[in-house]
Order: sequence, then C-alpha cells, then structure tokens
Amino acid sequence: MSFKVQKVTEPLLLGEGPHWDARAKALYFVSIQECTIHKYVPATGEHTKTKLDGRVGFIVPVEGTTDQFVVGVERKFLVVQWDGKDGSKAKVLKELGEVDKDAPTTRINDGKVDPRGRLFAGTMGNEDPPGQFQMKAGSLYRMDGGKFTKLAQGITVSNGLSWDLEDKAFYYTDSMESNIRRYDYDVETGEISNLRYIFDFKKNGIEGLPDGHTIDTEGNLWVAVFGASCVAQIDPRSGKLLQKVPIPVSQITSVTFGGPNLDVLFVTTASLSIHGKEKPKPPSGSIFMVTGLGVKGTPNLNARI
Repeated sequence: MSFKVQKVTEPLLLGEGPHWDARAKALYFVSIQECTIHKYVPATGEHTKTKLDGRVGFIVPVEGTTDQFVVGVERKFLVVQWDGKDGSKAKVLKELGEVDKDAPTTRINDGKVDPRGRLFAGTMGNEDPPGQFQMKAGSLYRMDGGKFTKLAQGITVSNGLSWDLEDKAFYYTDSMESNIRRYDYDVETGEISNLRYIFDFKKNGIEGLPDGHTIDTEGNLWVAVFGASCVAQIDPRSGKLLQKVPIPVSQITSVTFGGPNLDVLFVTTASLSIHGKEKPKPPSGSIFMVTGLGVKGTPNLNARI
C-alpha cells in the first residue's frame, strides 16, 4: 500500500479533537492549552483560529447551522457562534451545563457525537507537572436533550470515542489503561453496558499510549498512539494489529477521516514538554494529512441540541 503523509498546518501546542464537517468541507479542531478553536480548508489551504476563555477540549458543529458549535471549555459545555474567520471573536450563545462539579481540578478532554446526535464527552484529572496525571478523577458523560448522564467514572485521561452500529459497539479509551474498551451500545437509548477490553498496547508490543481514535467502514479502529510516532489500525473484533502508519512526530493525539470521499486521514499532534524534557521541535504539533490508505471512514456527525 502506498500512502503519503503531508503536513498541512503550522505547529500547535496541543492539537486535538479533529472533526470533519462535510457541509463546510473543512476540518475543525482545537489546541487545548492555547485555548483556541481552529478551521482548516484543504481545498484552499486556509487555516484560521480564534481564542476562547479557557482550555477547550473539543469542537463539534451544531446540526442545522453553519456557524454554531458545541465546545467543551474547562468543565462547561457551551454553544458558541464563530464565522470561521481568523481572529474573529467567538460569541457564547448559551451554556448547556457543567460537569464534575464535585471534582474542580478536572477538565473536558475529547468529545464526539453518536449516530443519533447525542454528545459523548469525558473529563481528565489535573496534569501537574506535565505528564503527571491526577489518577481516576475523570468521568465519561452523555448529553441527551440537555440532560447529562454519567456513564463511567474513575477515568484518568478520557480520550477516543467510536461507534460501530453494525456490531452494536462503542469503543472508548482511558489512555492510562493502555488498552481499548468495548461496550455494548444501544442506539435507541444511548446506553452502554458490558465493558470488556479488546486490545492491550503493551501486550502487542506498542510503545506509547492510545489517544483519540476513529473507525472505518470495515469496522476497524484507527488509533493515535501518543509517544510512538504512529497511527495503529486495529481490528477490534479479533484484537489484531493490522498495520502501523508512521507519522514523523512522536506526540500523536487524534485522528479522523475527511475529504470529499472520507478517504483522507487527518492526524492531530502536540509539541509538549513532558517530564521536564525539551519541547519537541517542528513539525511536532502540526496537523498531518494521510492519503492513499485505501480505506474510507465513517462520517463525523453534528450535535443535535
């Protein structure tokens, strides 16, 4: 298989949460520590951003709009309005709710929409110093009709979320477990149950930690591996590693499929100083585009609120 890896943006501190918006033909993503939301248009190469008031863990467009987004800022879920222009101020339209009120040191980290438009997002413990996490302080939540339901607790670093309707599965990652969780998923209710683990990174000889992930039309997971300069393609049903796609930086944070045919893999990365080590040099922190993989992803869905 002949694939091509291309850098498409300048470096960020902590790029995360890529979301392909088919209507806008654009990739939205965040830089958590820089408190910014971003838009990248592959057709023109235009990359714009604006700053929010707090660390932002994800950005998801609101269904039926062209300029409204649900964002996770610290522990709050907000609806903001942004025209996508560089530096143009994002206006907070409403607050949908705040989570982890009993755990004021956590923050939202990663969020996605399930096949029925419900928002799933998790929190993680405080990181001080960088690389040293407050253990098991976070939780996983579902927002449905303005109501928040806690689905899992004792989470250290809430990350990847993917759904497979055909297999009635929800895949989820707490990065510190170095494993991928699988839950049975009920699309009618959004309920998850019957937790089991399907892929242990250490047992499969993969250095680094599982971060964000996405799923292709064959039901295989594509997992960002933080600290290992690769994206791992995994068959979650057999637990087999299918391939590792090398990315020329170490801190891989998340992935999603996009482009007109959903056959381009967008990869977010970071350039963090961890455990007192020197901050990695560019292109660390850039967004990368991988073409020629020979697979298609499932669409990113917008939030119905």
